[in-house]
Order: sequence, then C-alpha cells, then structure tokens
Amino acid sequence: MTRQAFDNEFKLLTGHPPFPWQVALYDRFTSDRKDNVPDVASLPTGLGKTNVIAVWLLARLASPERMPRRLVYVVNRRTVVDQTTIEVQRLRENLPVLNHPRAKTLAISTLRGQFADNAEWSADPSRSAVICGTVDMIGSRLLFEGYRIGFRSRPLHAGFLGQDALLVHDEAHLEPAFQELVETIQDEQRKERERHGDVPWRGLRVMALSATARRSAVNGDGTFGLSESDHKHPIVTQRVNASKRLHLHPCDDEKKELAADVAKQAVQHKQSGNAILVFLRSVEDAMTAFTSLEKELPDRVASLTGTMRGFERDRLVRDNPVFARFMPKSDRPESVTPAEGAVYLVCTSAGEVGVNLSADHMVCDLSTFDSMAQRLGRVNRFGDCDDTRVDVVHPSSEAFDEKHPLTPARKATLALLKKLNDDASPKALDELPAAERVAAFSPEPTILPATDILFDAWALTTIQGKMPGRPPVAPYLHGVAEWEPHRTSVAWREEVKHITDELLDREGHDFPQELLADYPLKPHELLSDRTNRVCDALQKLIDDPKKSVKGEKREAALKRARENTMASLWLIDESGSVTVTTIGELLEDDKKRVIDRLEDGVILLPPSVGGLAAGMLTPDAVYADDVADHWLDEDNQPRRQRRFSDDPQGTNGPDGMALTRTIDIDPLADEMARTDEESEMETEVDPESEAHRRPRSRRRRFWHWYAIPRDSEDATRSSAKPITWKHHTRDVVRRATEIVEALNLSDELKQAVILAAELHDLGKQREIWQRSIGNPNPVDWYAKSGKPAHGPRWRPRHLSDYRHEFGSLLDALHGNSEHVFNFGELSEEMRDVVLHLIAAHHGYARPHFPLQAYDHERYSTQQNQEAAHEAMRRYARMQRRYGRWGLAYLESLLRAADWAASANPSEPAIGNGGDA
Repeated sequence: MTRQAFDNEFKLLTGHPPFPWQVALYDRFTSDRKDNVPDVASLPTGLGKTNVIAVWLLARLASPERMPRRLVYVVNRRTVVDQTTIEVQRLRENLPVLNHPRAKTLAISTLRGQFADNAEWSADPSRSAVICGTVDMIGSRLLFEGYRIGFRSRPLHAGFLGQDALLVHDEAHLEPAFQELVETIQDEQRKERERHGDVPWRGLRVMALSATARRSAVNGDGTFGLSESDHKHPIVTQRVNASKRLHLHPCDDEKKELAADVAKQAVQHKQSGNAILVFLRSVEDAMTAFTSLEKELPDRVASLTGTMRGFERDRLVRDNPVFARFMPKSDRPESVTPAEGAVYLVCTSAGEVGVNLSADHMVCDLSTFDSMAQRLGRVNRFGDCDDTRVDVVHPSSEAFDEKHPLTPARKATLALLKKLNDDASPKALDELPAAERVAAFSPEPTILPATDILFDAWALTTIQGKMPGRPPVAPYLHGVAEWEPHRTSVAWREEVKHITDELLDREGHDFPQELLADYPLKPHELLSDRTNRVCDALQKLIDDPKKSVKGEKREAALKRARENTMASLWLIDESGSVTVTTIGELLEDDKKRVIDRLEDGVILLPPSVGGLAAGMLTPDAVYADDVADHWLDEDNQPRRQRRFSDDPQGTNGPDGMALTRTIDIDPLADEMARTDEESEMETEVDPESEAHRRPRSRRRRFWHWYAIPRDSEDATRSSAKPITWKHHTRDVVRRATEIVEALNLSDELKQAVILAAELHDLGKQREIWQRSIGNPNPVDWYAKSGKPAHGPRWRPRHLSDYRHEFGSLLDALHGNSEHVFNFGELSEEMRDVVLHLIAAHHGYARPHFPLQAYDHERYSTQQNQEAAHEAMRRYARMQRRYGRWGLAYLESLLRAADWAASANPSEPAIGNGGDA
C-alpha cells in the first residue's frame, strides 16, 4: 500500500489522518523483518494509542501473512474497557467504505458492556477479530483458568487468545507481572515449536504499549516510539506542550484533612463553568470529597471508583450527563445532553487508565510518579486550553507515613514535581531524568515465575477444583505486593434465595455450580472491593443497630438483621467451586479466617439482604437488584432471561431463546393439599419453615431459564426448535469445512477436522441421551431439543452423567459406518487428531473423562476403560506435538463449528419430527 493509500484508508476508518508514528508502525507491521511487531511501543498519552488497532487492521488487510488474525487489547484491571470498544466499533462501522476484498466484518468482543462475551471472536476462527479485556479476564483465559467461565469453554478461550493473536498490553508499566507472564508464554511457545515441530498457524505475539516503561526508560533499549516527524507535527506539538500549571499544597494530616483539603481546592472552580477532575487514592477519601462537593453543587458531581458494580459503571459511561462533559464530543452518547456549568468527576485509580477523559482542571492528592503521569494525561489531554490548573495536595515533610511501603516513591514523586517549576506538560514530564522517574514508580511487585510445569498443570482443565501443584493464577497475573490488599467480588442473584437446602438435597450439592455454568456471572453483575471492607459490610448486615436506631425503626432493623443472619450465601472460590452457607454461619468464625476464605473469591447474595446503593457496597441499603438478565446484545436486546411460571413446560419463552433449564422450586407442592384460596392467602416466603426462604405460591413454582443459543456458555442441548441428528451433523460438517478452507492448514489436517465433525455426535444415538433432552420418541435421533411447531416444548432433564462425546469416541473406535472406514484410511497422527477432537469438543479429555461418563448402553466396561485410558495418553501425545495453546486452538476448530451450527441451524427449521 502506498503512503497516500494508507493515509486515505486510515482516515476513512478513523475519521482523521494518521500521525507519522502510525504510518511508521504500519510500515513496520508489513515489512519482511523478523521483528515486524516491536516488543515495546513507547507512545505518550493523548496521541491516539488506541489507533494501534486501526494500524493492525490495515496491515492485516494488506499483508495477512505477516499480521496475526486476532488483536487482543489488554488494559489495566482498574479501567473502563468500553472506551476502547467505542474506537473499535467505529472502525467496524467504517470498514465497508474501504471496499477491500478481504474486509469482512470485523468481530468485536469485550469483557464489559454490550459486547461482553458475545463470542463473535470465537465463532469463526478465520475471522479477523478484536478482543478488548482486562488483565484479569484475558490473563486468566490465557492460563486455561477463565474467571467465571465453565471448564468446558476454557480451552477454547486459551486457544484463540494464545494462537494467531497479537496481544497489545496498554500501559504495561502498571502491570509488570502480567507483561512478564505473556512474554514467558510467547517464549514457551517458541520452545514448543523448536522441540516438536512447527504448526501451520502463528503463535502469540506480544507488544507492550507504554509511555513510561519501567525498564526501557533506564536501559535505553530499542523500542518503537515517536520520530522527529512526530515532534514537528502541529497536533503532536499542541498536545505535548499542553499547558498544565502545577500548584502544590502541603497537608499536615492526610488521615484527617486530606479529603477536605482536596474538596476545598476543587470548590474554588465552582463558578468557572469548567470540567474539574478530582483524584484521590482511597475510596473513603473519594467518597468524602464527593459528598462535600455534592452539597455545594447538587447534580453536578459524579464518581468513578474501582469498587462500583459493572452495571452502574457501564451506565455512568452511557447515560450520565456529568460524565459526558469529560468525554470527547465524538465519544459522547447521542442520547445524553451534557450537564452545564461547573461539573466534577471524583475518581480513584479507576479513572487513571483506559478512559478517554479530558478535564479543564484537576485537583488530586499525591501518588507515585507512574500514577501521577496517568492522572496528568487526563487533564487538557488535547491541548485545547491555555489556562489549565493542576492542584496537588501532598503531605508536609513531617506528615508522611514512614511505615507505608509507597512512601519512598511518593516522596521521590514530590521531589520531581517540585523540579517541574509549575510546568506539568507532557514535554516537561518527559524531560525529567529517566532514572529518577522510574525510582519514583510504585515498587515492582514480587513476580512469580511461570514454568512449563505450571503451564502443564493449568492446562488440565477437566480436573476441577484444587489440585496439588496447580496454584491460583491471580498472583501470576499481578505479582505479590504488600501494599495491594486482597479483593473480593460481590454479586446478587435470586437463585441464592430460591435454591433451598431442600432443593440441594434433591438435586445434589453440585447444583449451584451447575447453575452458574448454565448462567455464568458476567462482569456487569460484579463489584470488587477490599476483602476486609467486604467482611465489615457483611457484618453490618446482621449487626444489632443498638442505640443508633430507636422505636419502630429499631424493631424493623432488628428483624432485618435476624433475617439476614439466616439468609443464604454462596461463596465461590478461584477454581469455581461453590460453598453454600448463611451469612451468620460464615461470620461466626474468627474474622481472620473469614477474610482468608473471602480473599480473591466471589460472594453471591440474595437481593433481599440489600447492601447495594449507587453501585457501591452499602450495608445500610435494604435492597439490591439482580441484574443477571441485563446482559444485552449490541441492539440492547437481552441474551438470556429467567421467568417464573405455573406451567412446567415453559411454553411462553422469549422469541429465539432456547430453554436451558427448568427448576421446580417447590418440589413438594404436589404432596401438600392446599386449596387455591389457601395459596392466595399465603405469603410468598415462609420464614418459619425449615426451608426458611422457600417460596409457597404455586404461581411461582417453575423457574424457566432461557438463552439465545449462540450466547450459551457451551453448546446447549436445546434450541429454539428440535433439530435432528442428521441435520445438526450436516450443519457442523458444513461449518467445519468453511473454517478449515479459510485457514492455512495442510490437506490432511483439514480432512481430519472435517471427519471429526462427521463423527462428533455419534454418541447422541443412545436412548438415555434422547430421553435426557425430552425426546418423546427416543428411537428417532435428535441432536437438540426445543419447542416443536405442534405440541409442548421438550423439557431437558438430568437422567445420567453419560457423556455423548465419549460414546462418539467409542463408536469411532469400534463402529462400522462409512465415516469410520474413512477414519481408518488416515495416518496415525491424523487418527489421533480426529479422536481427540471428538473427545474434547465439550471440554473433556483434558486429560480425562469421569467414570460416570462411560457408555454402558452399547459397550463393555473393559472397552470403556480402555478408551478412557487411551484418551489420556492421546492428550499427552497431542500436547507434545501441537503445544499447550496449539492443541487448545486445534480443538477449538471443531468447537467453533459445533457452536456456530447450534447457534444458527440451517433452514428449513425442524417442526414436529422429521429431517431437514
């Protein structure tokens, strides 16, 4: 592509011409040099770093053989991911105007907001895709863990994120442990290929994106950065020299006076009509300052903290008139009229990274230099103002807490700020001595080395729960830092109330974990706070109000405390295991042990206990809302819904959604002789019964859970309409053929994937499996249940733990169909490929199947045992040949075809039986 052509296409995509560095990066991406992807790109904030995505996309279109198929854009865990998504969505909307023969629709997925986990990126392995996510969400998936996704989906995510992907780590200096981890994965993949032979797809490429790199700033190693042409560019010059007049204000007592002093400085702007950004390190100080400013300027103050629930944080970006004032006009929602007059946004570190904010003025406390540089990048970001003021309230020389681990870095930062002589422009910051800047960074955490043994252990995804030699992944993502307290996530779900001890005894104590696999927790449902604060908030939910409340209010508070003490609580550990207890039982233990149990876990509460206000954990709030059903698609339509009904069939499900589960929440109702009049008179909840939260009204007995098939966490057994085995198999084969033909695979590997698609569901031809999907005539083979054109909806139900893919494996080994004959014609390695893809297409065989999965309907115990043992040996052989992430990627080719066929079955749709 010529320079003029690149300039034109870049402008069509982004709406503005490229900076010189963007042209230079494109030239490097499309060059023949081995390091066409630089290890580090050192780019100042405010110069369009996010447009690395546009440069990658144009390079991918021009030179697909040089650019990975997927771009994974990773931001710090404390940020709002949606800002990056806005940029990517704009690229996708403008992509058709390029009229490029390879410009297929760009897939977008994020880990928050409307594009959250929409699976576009994993639906078609041949499709160019952008995946935006946090260190936690992307990092856990790369390590085969996948926070809040079922074990069946973990290999798919690891394979697609870890192969044929360019991982861009924004502000990499903020997460040095993660940067070292992804570099280790990149190196490990190179070693795998050297030891066992190359594979016909790219591995992982990593590029750190940071203007304040810890090591390169000292060592001066070769990184991609701004050139002389950039520094001469008028817009770059304007932004690099953006006026930011710095004023320092000493504070004699940070604990008592800091928030008030910051608010005092901020309120001086109340007549300015400007947008003022306020940063404070602690949530407590931020909320104190927020309350103080709210009294002065009601409805003109907003807050953004890392402890807000995702649902409210998303709404802040999407709907808040105050927040809109801090966004560039091009990013502001059209439906929101920005607030007028002076407005304030009070932030913790959540506003420092990944949020495209620009304020007219800023007031803040003193942080470390890396944090201060991020904050300064959010004020007069585009150099539009010539009178921007930055006020920093800092401890006086005697007021520093000498015991705090960040104190040396904060002192060094204060010394650097004094050197600036009131000029806090990007140019002035860059001219500070590099070694002194790095010395003023927050201390680097202890980075735990990820080894090949650990990678092997994490890849064993069918071994659920804790396993010796397989530690939690969080310390490897963030390192271990004394000054970073452990955190706990909290969410609210109705099932915590409705799944009683009685139901657990009936369904089994793994029932909550199964429900969370069917209806996974999504980022918008969760808030995250320091574990000790979460523990204190839970304690306040059950505490006696004592003298603070009197009279009738005290009686109501006591009643609420008693009910909350008995209220159920689900505690989810890092492995996804669920412990069901009550709030009272949890807190009756020693507080230190309680905190140890809560660290890095998730607490699921019933909405009736309260504890949520404005998206924040607030013990005084008497109610919280369950927002699980507010997982919306790009058109603001729900992807899943739960509905109560007195109809066990659930015939009135949402259009296009499949019934994934029906829960009878009152299974003993038929044994209790109650008249309709008695049912009407009963309260919805009977607190005196043994099942103290058990609903009593027959009208709310059956709880139907629906999901659009393409948005199910795993390929569901249900569809909108029943689909025959032949129809579904034909669809999967067609999808698999389309996928492999678009990839650079050998003919024998293509043949193996397609044959695996032909054989993958043979095991569904079993009576027990057909009855489990509700098939009323189980000798007619169906692949999916649903609502026939005539007759009641089929009701899937759990009848056994038989795994149909294990039956398919046995049929491929011992059957005599035409497809099995074709299997015998393959080479030994390709036979291994076919058998492993069949066995692993729902996440098992990594490395094993449980005994309960055996196929006793057609095969002997010995045949089952031999097949199970060989599946483990085959997994080891395949992983040596293709590598950990390579094998996961290969498995995911069939997984993607199966998922796509389940999500969008071909026409004609199946009615009440018969084939398409």
